[in-house]
Amino acid sequence: MTVERPALDYLLALEQFGIKFGLDNMHALVDALGHPDRAYHVAHVAGTNGKGSVTAMLDCALRLAGHRSARYTSPHLRDLSERFVIDGTPVGRAELERAAATLRTTVQALIGSGRLRSEPTFFEATTAIAFHLFREAAVEVAVCEVGLGGRLDATNVVSPVVTAITSIGHDHQQYLGSTLAEIATEKAGIIKRGVPVVIGALPVDARESIARIAQDRDAPLLMAMAGVSIDDEGARGGGRRIRLRTARQDYGSIDLALAGRHQVDNAVVAVRVLEELDAAGIHVPAAAIRGGLETVQWAGRLDARTLPDGRRVLLDAAHNPEGAQALAAFLASEYDDAPTLVFTAMRDKDVRDMLLALAPHVHALVLTRAATPRCADPVDLAAAAHAAGVACPVVVEPDLDRALQAAWSMTPAIVVAGSIFLLGDAMEALGLS
Repeated sequence: MTVERPALDYLLALEQFGIKFGLDNMHALVDALGHPDRAYHVAHVAGTNGKGSVTAMLDCALRLAGHRSARYTSPHLRDLSERFVIDGTPVGRAELERAAATLRTTVQALIGSGRLRSEPTFFEATTAIAFHLFREAAVEVAVCEVGLGGRLDATNVVSPVVTAITSIGHDHQQYLGSTLAEIATEKAGIIKRGVPVVIGALPVDARESIARIAQDRDAPLLMAMAGVSIDDEGARGGGRRIRLRTARQDYGSIDLALAGRHQVDNAVVAVRVLEELDAAGIHVPAAAIRGGLETVQWAGRLDARTLPDGRRVLLDAAHNPEGAQALAAFLASEYDDAPTLVFTAMRDKDVRDMLLALAPHVHALVLTRAATPRCADPVDLAAAAHAAGVACPVVVEPDLDRALQAAWSMTPAIVVAGSIFLLGDAMEALGLS
C-alpha cells in the first residue's frame, strides 16, 4: 500500500521548478478552485523595495478599522505560514496542510484533463493557496504583495480595488529589464482599467512609464506625495515621528513603528492607499490609519534585537542596491560606533553596489552563506569586495554560526543583511521569532 506524502511536502517540492512567468497556470488554478480571488476586496502592492512594509501597514490599519483582513507576502523568514496572515495571525499548520492538499488535488485533476501541462511553480501554488485560505476564512479585504515584477506575476489575476507601486529600483534585471523605465513597465502591469494606482516617489523615467500605462487604462494615477505635507521630526524610539496632512485628512503626529527614513515614504503610500479604500466604501477612519502606522510589526526590516546576554544585532532585509543605501543611511544616522556586517547575497544580485554602499558604515565585513543553493560563494563575494575597493577588513566564514561569533568578537553590535534568506537563517540560529 502506497502512503501519500503530506501535502506540504508536495508544496515545498515545487521549489525545484524555479521561477516561471506567465498567468496561464494561475488562471487555470483559480478557475478550478471557483475563483477564491473574487470572494473579497483586494489591494495589490508592487515595488522594488517597500512593498512588504506597505502591505503590513495596510493590513494592520484595516484590522484596526474593524475589517476581517488578510495579507499575502513573500518570501518568509522562518516558516511558510508567515506568508498567509489572517486577522494578524499566520495560518496554523493543520489549516495550511488542508489547503495544500486541496491545491494538490486540483493540480492533479488539471494535469489529468490537460488544462495544466505540468506542475505549477512553488509561488504559483502558494498564491493559489492564499486565495483559497482567505475565502475559507471569510476575509473581507486582502492585501496582496506582488512576488516579482507585476505584469506576469502570479498574483496578477486579482481584480483589485486599488493598486500601489511603492518604488522602482535596480533588481531582477534578468527578468524585468535593464533600465528603470523597463522595470517600471513590468511593475505597472498590475494597473487595471479604471482602478486607481498610488505611486511612491519614483525616478522621472519610471514615473513616466507608469503614467502612460495608467492613462491607457483610464486608471486614476495618484502620486503619493502630491498635496501632502510632512514634517519629519526625527527618530523616536525604534521609528520616526512625523506630522502628516493630506488633501483629505490632517493626521497630526504619528510615531512610525518601522525604523528608517525610507519608512516615511512607505507610510505616505500606505495612507493614500487606505484613503482610496475608504473612498471605495471600505471604511478606514483616521484613527485606524494612525494606529496602523504606529503599531505595525514587520520582522527583519531595520529590526534591532538585544540578546539575553546583552549582545546586539540589527536584522535588515536589504538585498539590492537601493535597500543597501537605505540601510547605510540608517547606520550613518543611528550608530556612533560602526557595527560589523554579516553579509551574503544571491548569485544574481548586484553585490558591488551593495558593498560600496554599506562598507563605509561598518567596522568589517564577515561574508558567509545562507542555506539555499542560490546563495553566492563567500569566497566570490570577498573577491567582489576587494575588486570594488572596499577598505574595511573582509573575513570569509561560510558557517553562519561561526560568522556571527566572529562578528561579535570584533564589535558588540552587528548587522545581518544582504539576503532575506540569510535573515531567516540568522533568526533561527539566534532563537529569534
